[in-house]
This record gives sequence, structure tokens and C-alpha cells, in this order.
Amino acid sequence: MKTGIRWFVVAVVMSAALAALAKAAPAAPPALDSSNSWAFNPPKDNFADNALLDLRSLNEQVAGEKGFVRRSADGNGFVLGDGTPVRFWACASDFGQAGGADKLDEHFRFLAKLGVNMVRFSEFPGVKKEGAKITDIDDAAIDRAQRMVAAAKKQGIYTFLTTYWANVVPPQSWGLEGLPKGAAAWGLLFFDPKMQEGYKAWMRAILTRPNPYTGVPLAQDPSIAVVQVQNEDSLLFHTFSGLAEGPRQEICRQYGDWLKEKYGSLDKALAAWQGTKHPKDNFAAGQAGMYAIWEFNSPYGDNLPPGKARRMADQLHFMSWLEHKFYADMEKYFREELGCKQLVNACNWKSGDPVLMDDLERWIYTANEVEALNRYCGVIHTSPKNTQGYRIDPGDFYLPTPVVRDPNAFPGAVKQPVGYPFVLTEVAWVNPTPYTAEGPFMLAAYNSLTGLDASVWSSVTATTWMLDPRRMFWPVGPGATGYAVHKWDGAFPEVYGMFPANALAFRRGYVAQADGPVVHEERTMEDMYQRKVPIIAEEGKYDPNRDAGAFAPESPLKQEVDRLAFLVGPVEVKFGGDPAKNRVIDLKPYIDKAAGVVRSVTGQIALNYRAGVCTVNSPRYQGAAGFLKAGGGRFDLGDVSITSGNEYAAVSVVPLDGEPLASSRKVLVQVGTVARLTDWKVQPATFKAGNQDTDGYKIIATGKPPWRVANADVTLTVANPNLGKATLLDPSGYAAKDVPVSTAGGKLTIKLPADTMYLVLQ
Repeated sequence: MKTGIRWFVVAVVMSAALAALAKAAPAAPPALDSSNSWAFNPPKDNFADNALLDLRSLNEQVAGEKGFVRRSADGNGFVLGDGTPVRFWACASDFGQAGGADKLDEHFRFLAKLGVNMVRFSEFPGVKKEGAKITDIDDAAIDRAQRMVAAAKKQGIYTFLTTYWANVVPPQSWGLEGLPKGAAAWGLLFFDPKMQEGYKAWMRAILTRPNPYTGVPLAQDPSIAVVQVQNEDSLLFHTFSGLAEGPRQEICRQYGDWLKEKYGSLDKALAAWQGTKHPKDNFAAGQAGMYAIWEFNSPYGDNLPPGKARRMADQLHFMSWLEHKFYADMEKYFREELGCKQLVNACNWKSGDPVLMDDLERWIYTANEVEALNRYCGVIHTSPKNTQGYRIDPGDFYLPTPVVRDPNAFPGAVKQPVGYPFVLTEVAWVNPTPYTAEGPFMLAAYNSLTGLDASVWSSVTATTWMLDPRRMFWPVGPGATGYAVHKWDGAFPEVYGMFPANALAFRRGYVAQADGPVVHEERTMEDMYQRKVPIIAEEGKYDPNRDAGAFAPESPLKQEVDRLAFLVGPVEVKFGGDPAKNRVIDLKPYIDKAAGVVRSVTGQIALNYRAGVCTVNSPRYQGAAGFLKAGGGRFDLGDVSITSGNEYAAVSVVPLDGEPLASSRKVLVQVGTVARLTDWKVQPATFKAGNQDTDGYKIIATGKPPWRVANADVTLTVANPNLGKATLLDPSGYAAKDVPVSTAGGKLTIKLPADTMYLVLQ
């Protein structure tokens, strides 16, 4: 997802943060120059054997060498073909589409070095040019997909394959009846026979053609872990309300058929609805009218006549049934017709109301084997030119919304369906926030705690580092003060650069997973059709006056569970269960609202969201991320003490040999601060975000290469008698210089060099 709908989602997700942070009145941050930062100029990496930091060995020699990835015995996680449990540290790569076929081997070798063992990419196999038939195939797209899979496989990197997103604008020659010229295909795949005919042809081509680069078709390739049916579309989202008249009549006809099956006739359905009619009813043509999604944004029966409430519940039942059936049918097609052996994921989207309908959206995906979600955080960004969906310009406005200060915005706060692996298929701390270093740190820690199986950082387009994100074909204004900067990229120093320690910790389980859920909710299907309020939701707003009586009658809990529970431990939901079995542990020992602190049930993670600092303290991972100076400047953990004068930084300390930090003989120290292009300049400004005045920043100049990285101001003490030497690494993981240390009483103390990104203690 790149523009348009993505910006809409980011705006919705940021609304709560906007209300909390709009009056922060920030001062302009100091410009980064040679006095307070270092130039990020990583050397060309030839992937030599003498690198002190190279995580390629964590991967298999060839992805899929042990067989196809499958679900664990309890269904909640992934295992390799031999049954070995596996977690995926992942990123989305647009590199193949960027025309880098000759550098794919370098691209994936670089990702493997950083700890990546899964990549998600998308190739649409159809032909969108006017004159094409809906079943025509884009051979170049299939070739790109085959090359990507083959190159990733060689580096032990699995693939999460996506092929279709409904933002495609079908040409008139596809013959989609009633779809206006220029309209996108939102919703059509779930019910339009012609669209499904094209989709099946596209999937047959991309999955069954022999891959000349591996010798096997993609459907038979065990290096593909998951095949996604489609990306970001749902009948339960607001795009449903924009269906053109032709497609709307078709889905209303199918709804009519469903109602006849349920009630015996449309007239009997109308009687069950106590005579409630809809303006689009056409019973003579077998069509039953359908309500817009916004009308479902209130609990069942809330200020509604009983007949209309029942009719709306039936519509929600039909739409979710239709989608669920579509996904089940597609998996059957993949298996029986195409010979596809991989796990299948339905989608990764959200509903029109996160409180009342997201559980139903998530149930729909249980038609397949893997649950997924796309979620973004980190910034409010607007542009006078309305280009904030895809680029960053001089003249744009923004307000960072760091998650360490806004825990409800954490993307990994996920309600996980029991018995299904869960993947964040798109996640990012969105540019132009400067506070990206916390992202990999928090995802590694909290996803380990809750058992979330993969996070896919979105997205990357460069072979290795994105050293110049400017779009030189977009100079901004006469006498330009800069160029437009690519917004959706993760190959920046403080994103990619924060992968190694966190990938290692996540994949090896250096942070403990909780023994069980802290919140267990069970929901009946009828309660979800009736929009009963769940005891906990990932986002959205409860109204205690409106919603007080709208919980499931059988539930012993009839109040909202504090959403900080997502940072205490796993939150799970069972569909088709018994609400009388809902349970929540006593959260009081873990959530201190007065102090602004939430602690994990394992005791290994703490977030002081008032100060804006997250700490991890486990035997094999110790660190702190956020506003370290304001948070006290000193953090005494189990074996590591961190003292920092940085306004903002993420410091991670992990063993490279797998031993506890107290006894390891090779320890990685990783530091992220803030990175900006040279001559990046902003000034305080008040701007409109939605209808609200917001105090943030105006971008005066976007700058130019190289990146400048704020100096590290960190002193570290490690209680480990085996350590006596420190080596500063360059950003490519090779030894740059020895750094003096002091040792006494079985402890090593070191003042980190200002240009520390990686340092190894031995």
C-alpha cells in the first residue's frame, strides 16, 4: 500500500495521538551538523568473512531446505519443515519493481546480514492496459516475482507473497459490468464472477509457471512461507459504501439469495425485520438493499427500531459469510487446482469500526491459516499540496508521535485469534518522524512477550542503505530549498541500522514469552453480528454512556479492559466460544496509571510512557529506548548499566554467542539516535490536522546527503568478567578501531564513541 488509502489509515490511527499531543508546542530541534553528529557513509560491503557482525548464519543455507513452513501443533506459531519453531524478522521489498534485477543477490545478502529471514513483496500478474482481457498475464511481473523468490531463497530468506490489491483501476476492456471508467476495484473480488475469473487466471499463471531460476514453480517452492489471497480490502470497510451502482446491484442480488435461503423468501425476511425497508430494495429483481458501513458504527439496538437492528445484523452476517466463503474457496482452488503447498493468509485489513467490527473482520480470516494486519504509527503529517500520502516536501507540516509516550499507538497491540499465527504484514514508524529507533526495539521486545510471529517493516527500495531518499525529479518550488523525499522507506540508518540486535533477540527468544494470556475473550458469532461490545479492542473509542449495556449478556466482564493490557502480555480471542469464559488477570500489579508505567507480566519489559522510556531487562537482552535524558539518564539493569545524555536514543546489548550477558564472551552493543539529511531544517508551526489546530513543525528544507546521525552520549558498564576488549564497527559490521575500556571487580566500563552504531565487546 503506497498512497491514498494508506494516508487515510494513518490519519485515522493518529487521531487519538493528535488529541493528546496537539498542544505540546514543541521547540525546534537542534540542527544536526559536524558539532553534534557524524556523517553516515557506510563503506561498500563485499560481505567478507572478517565481519564481526553478520547474521547470515542464523538463516538456513537455502530457505525451505527443511520443507514447507507450517503451523505449530497448537496452531499459534510457525515451524520449519522439520518442526523447528521459527519466528520471522521481515521487511517488505519493492526492490524488484525498482528495476534492480542485476543486484538482487547483493540486496538479499545485505538483508540476511542484518538478520532478515523473511521478505514480503507484491507483484500483480494481470495487465491493466486498456484493450487487455481480464485474464491476460503480465509476463514481466511474473519474471520479477520468480527472480525475487530465487534470490531470497539463496540467502535463507523466506517469502511472503502478495499478488493483488484492490486499488487497481480496471480498464474497460476487462468487461466488469457496471464499473465506471477510472473506478478502483474495491470489494469486487469477493462477489463479482468476472473479477474472480481474472483473479484465478492471474494466480494460476504466477503460481504454476516453472521458475527458470529455481527449476520449480512457485506453488511447489518451500521457500515461499505464505501466499496472501489479497491485500487491504474488505466489505466491512468504508470503501463498501462507494460501490458503483452496477456492482451494488449484483451484491444486493446475492444478498437476496442468501436471505431466501435463511428465511424462505424476501417477504419473510421483511417480516422478520418488522417491515423495515431500504431505499434500494427491489424484491421483484431479487435484490435486498444494503446499508452503508458508517451506519454500523453504533452498538446493536442503540437508538434503532428492533426491526432495523435485526436487518443490520443480517447484513453483517451476510457480508462476513460471503468474504469467509470466498477465502475458503480460494484456498481450495490454490490447493486442488494449482497444487499450492504453502500456508495461506486471507488479508490484513480492518473494519469500519475497530471496536464493533474488527473481531468479525479477524474471524473472516480464519477461513485460511494465517492472520495478518497492516498498522502504522509515529507521526501526523500534512501537506498544503495534499501529497503527504507518498512524499515529504519543504513546506509540509508534521508532529512526531513517539510510541514511548503514546503506548496506545503501539502497532503490536494485537488481539490474537486462538489457534492462528499472526503477522504484521506492514508496520512502520512513519517518516518524517525522527523517532524511528524505538520501533525495532519495541517490536522485538513486545512481540516476543505476546508471541506475535512476524513483523514486516515497510518498505525498502534500495540495494542496501537508502543513502539518498530524495526524488530528484521533484524539485519543490522556484529556487527550491530541497527536493521531495520518499516517505515509505525503511532503509534509513535508524531503521535498518537497528535491525541486528533486535532481529537476533526476537529470533532467538532473548525476551521471554508470557506463559499464557493476560486477557482471554470468547465471542459468539451472533454477538459479533449484533455488534456487541468486546471487553477489549485494539483501537477506537468506547462511550461508557452509550456502550454500558452493550456487552455480551453471558460475559462476567461488562466493562472495557485497560488497553495497556496489550503491553502486559498476550491478549487473545476465541471465535465461536462462550463469553462466560472471558477472563482477565489482575492487572493492578502491572499498570500504574499514577506513575505512567506499565510492566510486562514476565517482569522483563517496562514502559514509562510519562517519561517516554522503554527498558528491557532479561538475561540475554538489556537496553533502553526513548527519551533517555528526560527519563533520568541512568538505567541500571540486571547486568548492564546505561548512562546517557542523549535526548533520544535506543541502546541494545545482546550476546552474539547466545550465552547470558553475565558470561558471554562476545557481546553486541547497538545504538540508534536521530538521523536527518544534511541541512534538514524545520521551524515550530501551528497547522491544521483534520479540523484541529496542531502545534508541530514546518519543514523548511529537506536537505541532502549524507545522513547525519546525532552523536551517541552513552557510557556503558557490563558486569561480566569475561569481557576486556571493545571494537567499534563501521555500519557494515567490520572492525573500525579499538576503543579503550576500564575493568574492575568483574565489570567492564566504556564511554562509547560518538559515532557508535555497533560495537563488540570481547
